Amino acid sequence: MPRTALRVRRWAAIAVLGGLLAGCGTGESDTGGPAVAPGGADAARTSTDVRPIEAATRITDAKGVTVSLPKPPEKIVCLVALCDDILVELGMTPTATNSQVLAHPKFLGGKKAAEIPVVPGGFLSPEVEAILSHRPDLVIGLEDTHGKLAPALKGATTFWPVQPGNWQDSVGYLRDLAALTGRTEQGEKAEKTFRTRLAQAEKAKSDKTALIVYGSDENFGVATPESDVAAGLFPKISHYPWKSRGVDGSYSLEEILARDVDVLFVETLSFGAPDGKLSDKLAENPLWSRIPAVKNGKVIEVDSEVWAKGRGTRSLGVVLDEATAALR
Repeated sequence: MPRTALRVRRWAAIAVLGGLLAGCGTGESDTGGPAVAPGGADAARTSTDVRPIEAATRITDAKGVTVSLPKPPEKIVCLVALCDDILVELGMTPTATNSQVLAHPKFLGGKKAAEIPVVPGGFLSPEVEAILSHRPDLVIGLEDTHGKLAPALKGATTFWPVQPGNWQDSVGYLRDLAALTGRTEQGEKAEKTFRTRLAQAEKAKSDKTALIVYGSDENFGVATPESDVAAGLFPKISHYPWKSRGVDGSYSLEEILARDVDVLFVETLSFGAPDGKLSDKLAENPLWSRIPAVKNGKVIEVDSEVWAKGRGTRSLGVVLDEATAALR
């Protein structure tokens, strides 16, 4: 799949608003159970078995990227929220970050998160000098966004480009970083917790039709299992009839209305100061009020930092908890 219009829909409604194009990894490797294709409603039930993780100074991830370090990394700079997510799961905190996911109460909470230095330049253009000022042992970023930084970081630190396409990738990255940091028990526990949560949600699969939309104004997008890690969980826990339409494809409110959506999850993505909820803006369209989820009060504004950007086992656990509660 070309790395164009899927680029972290989560990072930016930028794909919706201005054409930031994206890569989507679709690796299907499972690190302890049967492989599950993204969005595969008929896929095998998720295994709760977890293979032991062995400490290592060199790993090769599911995408074929090799990371080699002289010793376990202690100072890690996160340029993508998946990194923050994994570190919290392992009982660590980043040396610096450009994500806001740490402020969520299921992570560090606002007070502790405020103590973590922020990398200036934002997600799209983090400043190399600022990154290196922290003397990191390891820098983790999104391949299709931060890969361009690799030459500038070479020789000063180790850069690990990640590109999660589904929850199995996220588990794989968790296991790899657990091995590199020597936090193997923490990694195994986090994987077990997530797998158990997903397996339980599958057993109680809802027959309701769900939908995740994202954006900052009426130019909304639909999160699909092929392009979004969180959305990839939904065919396993609900009826989720939404498929990727590629670079130029989108869904209209008319099409959404025709699918009789029972529960609608809304991710408001904003730039700078918040300017209102996406659901309020969509409500200006007369078709909005005719959607069953809207008529029945089942429109849920969710935390986009977790739902759209997190993509690690802790974030996905929050998604499962909130989604299954709403889908009952």
